Amino acid sequence: MDKPKKPGELARIREDVEAAHPARRVMPGVEGGHDGLPGAPPRRSRSVKRTELSIDEYVAGVLSGDRTLLARAITLVESNAPAHFEQARAVVQALLPHRGQAVRVGITGTPGAGKSTFIETLGTRLTARGHRVAVTAVDPSSTVTGGSVLGDKTRMERLGTDPRAFVRPSPSGGTLGGVTRKTREAILLFEAAGYDVVIVETVGVGQSETVVRSMVDFFLLLLAPGGGDELQGIKKGVVELADAVLVNKADGDRRQEADLARAEYERALHYLRPATEGWQTRAFTCSALTGEGVDEIWRVVEAFLARAREAGVLERRRCEQELAWVHALVRDQLEESFRRHPAVRALLPGLEQAVREGTLPAVAAARRLLDTYRGGV
Repeated sequence: MDKPKKPGELARIREDVEAAHPARRVMPGVEGGHDGLPGAPPRRSRSVKRTELSIDEYVAGVLSGDRTLLARAITLVESNAPAHFEQARAVVQALLPHRGQAVRVGITGTPGAGKSTFIETLGTRLTARGHRVAVTAVDPSSTVTGGSVLGDKTRMERLGTDPRAFVRPSPSGGTLGGVTRKTREAILLFEAAGYDVVIVETVGVGQSETVVRSMVDFFLLLLAPGGGDELQGIKKGVVELADAVLVNKADGDRRQEADLARAEYERALHYLRPATEGWQTRAFTCSALTGEGVDEIWRVVEAFLARAREAGVLERRRCEQELAWVHALVRDQLEESFRRHPAVRALLPGLEQAVREGTLPAVAAARRLLDTYRGGV
């Protein structure tokens, strides 16, 4: 049995692990037994103030492919702090001419379908071919802290430590479907940093998967076998957004079950309108665990891009995405301005209380808030 380690020794071990594997962070407070039993007292965190960066330093860092500065730039554009907004806007504006033409793939699916495992398998195969892959893995937000719950960077350990890949877990901020309102800016930063494949993973099937559709070229729906007859258990509207349906976990005892599910989805897709003009959505199988079928689905993505470029569909879609970005920014800024309006903030608690008590209709409360906002603009 190993001797208990002293606090100083534990600190050195943590630092060694973090230096050798930057994607692995040993969390303070778990130095006790492996079952969480009391061990050495938790080490006090040292408050280290980050050096403030200029706009030029952010831009130069992203363009040089510096992973640390890229991470800080994404944090900057994700920040809701008013002090960061103008700087973030300037950084995005400066990087706009340097954005590349990365392949943008959105991936959604039912819970338990194995999205993260699939993305890691696909990502590592793409980096082995010479691609640079960026993943924005949008986690559900904690209702307590607002932070990420799932921790996709931890679950994608191999891809997270790949020097040709960049995995960025981001809290959804309560947005239905798990799409952060800053995902478009993150995609721009990835492209400016030289990543030629950008994957957007969403929390799961939900109404706002249409938002993901509005920012990617190819939209993939990942499912597990045994989900029921044809489209049972998933929304028809989500299937209509997909450029391909992929049944994962086609290995071992579930291979036959996956093949049957694929055939059912394939039949159902013939009755649905294709998500992309001139492209017939089809169903496939794969095993993210063994890698079987993963190369095939990427060939499907490449065939889709070739056809979409030739027909001019991809160019039109990118233009529509830019307009959708404009509209999203306007909505965000209007909502932020409304919430920060002094008169609105003063009036809001009393109106909310009146609505809770049933003495004021919600419609009347909303009208008073909007009238107050308009009067002060």
